[in-house]
Amino acid sequence: MIFKHITQLNIHQDVIVPCRKGQLDHLSQYTTIKTPDFDGEFSTVQMLYGAEGNRVYLLGLGEERDAVKIDDAYRKLSFDYKKYWKEPVQIITEGFSDAELRKVVIGLEMSAYNIGTFKSKKEQEGPITFEIVNSQDVTALLEESQAIGATINRIKTLVDAPANQKTPEFLGQWAQASAHDANYTCTVLHKKELEAQGFHAVMAVGQGSVNPPVVIVTQYMPKEGAPVDIGLVGKGITFDTGGLSIKPSTNLHYMKSDMGGAAVVLGVVELVAKLKLNVNVIGVVASAENAVDSNSYRPGDVINSYSGKTIEIIDTDAEGRLVLADGLNYIIKEFHPNQVIDLATLTGSVVQTLGYSAAGMFTNNTEMAQNLSKIGFEINERVWPLPLFADFDSDLDSDIADLRNFSGKPIAGATTAAKFLEAFTEEHPAWMHLDIAGVSFGDSKYAKMKCASGYGVQLMVDYIKSISEN
Repeated sequence: MIFKHITQLNIHQDVIVPCRKGQLDHLSQYTTIKTPDFDGEFSTVQMLYGAEGNRVYLLGLGEERDAVKIDDAYRKLSFDYKKYWKEPVQIITEGFSDAELRKVVIGLEMSAYNIGTFKSKKEQEGPITFEIVNSQDVTALLEESQAIGATINRIKTLVDAPANQKTPEFLGQWAQASAHDANYTCTVLHKKELEAQGFHAVMAVGQGSVNPPVVIVTQYMPKEGAPVDIGLVGKGITFDTGGLSIKPSTNLHYMKSDMGGAAVVLGVVELVAKLKLNVNVIGVVASAENAVDSNSYRPGDVINSYSGKTIEIIDTDAEGRLVLADGLNYIIKEFHPNQVIDLATLTGSVVQTLGYSAAGMFTNNTEMAQNLSKIGFEINERVWPLPLFADFDSDLDSDIADLRNFSGKPIAGATTAAKFLEAFTEEHPAWMHLDIAGVSFGDSKYAKMKCASGYGVQLMVDYIKSISEN
């Protein structure tokens, strides 16, 4: 997509006119039809013709409560009509807030995402030019918004990629190429380094796969000599069979998406570097493939971890928390970040609790929780607090190790997973866990099958911007 800022409307060109529900008086400026059969209901479209024969797309933005999701209205319009757009299309944005204009651009950019990467015959689409009509100079905002939309598309491509292409090593190569292009630092720790440094839990999860595990460390540090403002940790399970505690086959093909948290971390560090935010950020991705093999780790095994704590394996399908345990302990001990947030498609339990509407948020830091929750509601990437009560500590007690990786109970699965992670945070006062299993990947109006949503990039970048501004 190409975005240009203009101040004057060209009546000879196609134009997209926003219409809030019940507020249609302005339409006479763009079409000769006095009473179009249109009321501005959210994400509805009416295509008319202007006085010069140009197409006028009336786009419904709904009511005030719909403002947080107008990106989806523009994305849907562009997705449905872009095949007809050969000439520049004008977008009326006069009177929009910066947040609304950003959502317009993000939505339009997201409409360019093509899920059919591996099809032998691809539809050839040339770049579409959008001319943003606004009397204010919004050039910088357009550039930032397009960068956000493009990054969301990049991480969606990662999440939707098949596991035979997207190995842990592939994620490492992706991160190294990104670091080169966006001017930040990336180090990929391979098997020998992982063994030498003590990433025992990561190694255990990955030992049954022909694709060895890696730990990816990305660093964007513009403030030399200053502490790390925030550390991000992502679960990077590139395919999850469940291990010897094997999953049912029904939706097993979707387990390519079990690195959704890693994709967010990789995308956010890249985007923060591209936007040149004045904040020190470290990203750690612990990546492995949880496969079934004669060398796979077993239920009943006791493994070590980066922290030195021993773990009794009850369920090999509770593997994400194992790689996160090593990643969390490593980032805290090695880099001492002021805040730590991990993101993971961790449990089905959080989907049963919150459905597909919000991520589960676990933290004892009230300030972090309030700030992230506020941002989430403002941009429609919501989080919802769930408990870390000490009542659940005993659910992870083990007779033969320091703790076990699964409670075995059919209740509170998301919380007990978070409590497991908490044991490896060295009692960090500003740690947060986000379980994004219900919002990272699912049904979509833009694909026939379940696919990546792109959740988390805007949420984390806006949160990091709030840190840099303060």
